[in-house]
Amino acid sequence: MPNVKTVAGIATVYRKWSHAELILGKILDGFRHDGGEGPKLKLKSLYIDQYPDNDTGKAAAARHGVHLAKSIDEAVTLGGNQLAVDAVVIVAEHGNYPVNDKGQRLYPRRRFFAETLKAFKRCGSAVPVFNDKHLSATWDDARWMVDAARQQFVPMLAGSTVPLTWRRPELEVPRNCLIRHAVQIGYGPLEDYGFHALEGLQCMVERRQGGETGVRSVQVLSGPAIWEAMDRGRFSKQLLEAAFDRVPRKAKGNYRELTVHGNRKSWLMLIDYRDGLKAAVVITNGYLYDQDGGGFAFAAQLHGEQQPRSCQFYLQDADPFGHFIYLVKAIESMVQTGHSPIPIERTLLTTGILDAAMTSHHEGGKQIETPHLQLSYQPSRWPFARDPMPPTFLRPN
Repeated sequence: MPNVKTVAGIATVYRKWSHAELILGKILDGFRHDGGEGPKLKLKSLYIDQYPDNDTGKAAAARHGVHLAKSIDEAVTLGGNQLAVDAVVIVAEHGNYPVNDKGQRLYPRRRFFAETLKAFKRCGSAVPVFNDKHLSATWDDARWMVDAARQQFVPMLAGSTVPLTWRRPELEVPRNCLIRHAVQIGYGPLEDYGFHALEGLQCMVERRQGGETGVRSVQVLSGPAIWEAMDRGRFSKQLLEAAFDRVPRKAKGNYRELTVHGNRKSWLMLIDYRDGLKAAVVITNGYLYDQDGGGFAFAAQLHGEQQPRSCQFYLQDADPFGHFIYLVKAIESMVQTGHSPIPIERTLLTTGILDAAMTSHHEGGKQIETPHLQLSYQPSRWPFARDPMPPTFLRPN
């Protein structure tokens, strides 16, 4: 039976339904926030960068006897000269932070990580670190974070809940299969939710023959150009509609019309991989939304098969947001073993693709060459959720 390990939480904000509550709150109050079963982790300290009027972090810390630190160094060391925790969990999502001219929200992920590493260096030791969602807004910062972690021998985990959640139906792309075309669908803002869509795509296609070797170019199109690209064969209508078929609830009407003439903008990411794989991420706002598990779904054509393989990535859009349970379990595994269960290269690659996509969008749909995304790694062996989904996880009609 593993011993309970201690964690320092580093958050931008801590409020109801923030990522900090949905991750750190599962350490404090159990997987379902009801005082029941939870990870073999204990939140020992907490640093919060911003305190909005709806903050719940102070109360949560007081209720559980968690040390509320005034700096990241204090959270990691409790003011001493040695590390006082077994791991650090960084949740830099939500809060009032600037947006650059490309539309990227500049959360202080690199700063939080740099201050954590500075504390490690001062103490002469290191512990595993988790970073929620993409590593940073920009490729340069993300690359720096991964390189700095390796230099200090810091086990590092990052990424989205999407690869770990339930798949409807259960789908695991066979190892070493041949994939030539893949489509991932999603909804929401281009950067914030586009990242989730990219992680869903990547956790599937990284299993193809030869493993991952990186991305050659990225292009973002919007409006009518999305469907013009489909008509020209830039991505597969058959795969798009196979993914759509996995989403239980969609808007009534023609998806082309709804995504072009609706009130919410839609986007297409065209991704050319170095080994010849052609992939598309289609963000169809106005047609897909967050009900019935959300509009994230995947479809691919495997060599030698006539029918596409496809699934929905199920996200629970109400308490206790059960898909976060499986992210917390991955964090727990890293803390207990000292090894990340998911290659950090996956999130480094998706971060780089997203940064290139934001550049393409900012530059009017220009194709962005990405020689820096020549990243090779073998796929994760960490499982997605396979346990039965409790009825309470289903959104009422």
